Amino acid sequence: MPHPTYEQLASLPSYMPQVVPGAFEDLNGHLNVRHYVGIASEGLDEMLQEVGIPQNWPRVGGKAVFSAEHHLTYLHELRTGDRLSVRVVLLGRSERAAHVVVYLVDETHEQISCVMEEVFLCVDMESRRTTPWPAEVAEQLDARVAEHAGLEVKPELSGSLSLR
Repeated sequence: MPHPTYEQLASLPSYMPQVVPGAFEDLNGHLNVRHYVGIASEGLDEMLQEVGIPQNWPRVGGKAVFSAEHHLTYLHELRTGDRLSVRVVLLGRSERAAHVVVYLVDETHEQISCVMEEVFLCVDMESRRTTPWPAEVAEQLDARVAEHAGLEVKPELSGSLSLR
């Protein structure tokens, strides 16, 4: 199954809209890999706020979201001056984890630049171990999964990540 189109992703909320600054460019003349991951992660963090996981969750709730696995696919380079945004599709949730696909979208050229598939975990900050999602967060994650399952957007998955 091919990746979604730019037009299909345009219906999703846009996170982290920005212009690629020259300081993010590497020696190859495009966005350095660490910034693809960083921007995608920050976009995911913005979406997680909408399902009850605030940025300061470790301090106010004693819990945190830890990344467990990533799979990155680079489709088109982003260069200095290109406008980009992040789009997120939440695929599923288990008792202690969630599976998501995060798209870095090149708004300048209307194409997908990078796809980051991720499994992330709910972690108790005191024990530093996984813990079940709080009920109110689990409900909101489930609602978002159901909403995204009904979208025209059907992510192409790596096949190497899954919920356990």
